[in-house]
Amino acid sequence: MMSTIMRQPPRKLNRLQHLLPDGLLVDARWLTAQGYSRQLRSRYVEGGWLERLGRGLFRRPSTSPFHWQQVVASLQTLLGRNVVVGGRTALELQGYVHYPSPDGPSAVYLHGDDGPLPGWMRTLDGPRFVHRNTRRLFPSRPIAQAMDAYREAGPGNGLTPSDDLAWRRLDFPWGVVMSTPERAVLELLDELPSRESFHEADMLMAGMVKLRPGRMSRLLSDCRSVKVKRLFLWFADRHGHQWFGRLDFGGVDLGHGKRMLVRGGKFDSKYRITVPEDVDAA
Repeated sequence: MMSTIMRQPPRKLNRLQHLLPDGLLVDARWLTAQGYSRQLRSRYVEGGWLERLGRGLFRRPSTSPFHWQQVVASLQTLLGRNVVVGGRTALELQGYVHYPSPDGPSAVYLHGDDGPLPGWMRTLDGPRFVHRNTRRLFPSRPIAQAMDAYREAGPGNGLTPSDDLAWRRLDFPWGVVMSTPERAVLELLDELPSRESFHEADMLMAGMVKLRPGRMSRLLSDCRSVKVKRLFLWFADRHGHQWFGRLDFGGVDLGHGKRMLVRGGKFDSKYRITVPEDVDAA
């Protein structure tokens, strides 16, 4: 079979090595678009030029262990998906989670402008991938625009930090694009109270002593969720961080009326939200 493959035009194999960097993965649709038919893919797998990770999912053979960051880097580069690591995952990777699991996150939160994640992501070993539509929180800050610029500049060049996104190399040489801590904490607070606990959010906010007030003010101004903005200010006020007094509330719309976030809790009249009686136990 190796001789059959070697009869393929050398340029075809050489081109595959160039198009598909070591460590990244692609799906059958991508390979077809690059001119590699199903029959040719099968021969490459049999001959050892491609490794099949699952149905319709491939990478170059590698001795390195498979890691979820490879999936995200592949989505952001070769597969052209407009998603970034966000919420709890972004905070954990940037050192804001007090007791991260030594085995890595159990769930990877991906925020983006696109529709649902590819179905093959549900079949992979490792953490589950959770998708969130970023337009719910930041309609005026499309991720697609930033990711287009990232891919145009070349992923190896990283990403210029902004109010929203930053590039981190982390454990995988390609690195991934993720929400800055200022954006990620708002994304996490959007999960309260049904998918995140007040206690966990309180612990995170207690350690966020280095948020940038200018960046935070701009994101609060652009955030469309009244619940998220009120929660953030309540937690920040509770912990009395130095940057809290430097926030600019001029463009922050906190809406009208009350917000009952938990039943049987206590009402905070300053931010007009109902929070648990005992945050440490919530």
